[in-house]
Amino acid sequence: MIFRTKFTDMKRRKPARLAGGFTSKFKTKVVLEALSGRFTVSQLAERHQLHPNQISNWKSQFLANAESVFAKGKNSQKSEADQEKDSFLRTIGELIIPQKLGQLV
Repeated sequence: MIFRTKFTDMKRRKPARLAGGFTSKFKTKVVLEALSGRFTVSQLAERHQLHPNQISNWKSQFLANAESVFAKGKNSQKSEADQEKDSFLRTIGELIIPQKLGQLV
């Protein structure tokens, strides 16, 4: 009974939603709560107004990709935005450097 009392006293919050879904910060928070074992998936689903299967899916994705956090070098994955930024910077460098070298000669 004590466990139920503590759970019912917790604030119910609306999920952090974007136009296309939930924020990664919100998903991580929910998954970490699920992994902590303090609450069941059903309790978390009720608390965050989600379907229990959604939490289970996020948890599976999180665990499947957890190893990449500690990957080093080329094995570490860059986000698409970082890759695109690197590509733009490389292109800009290729255009500007020959101009700068031409001014020095």
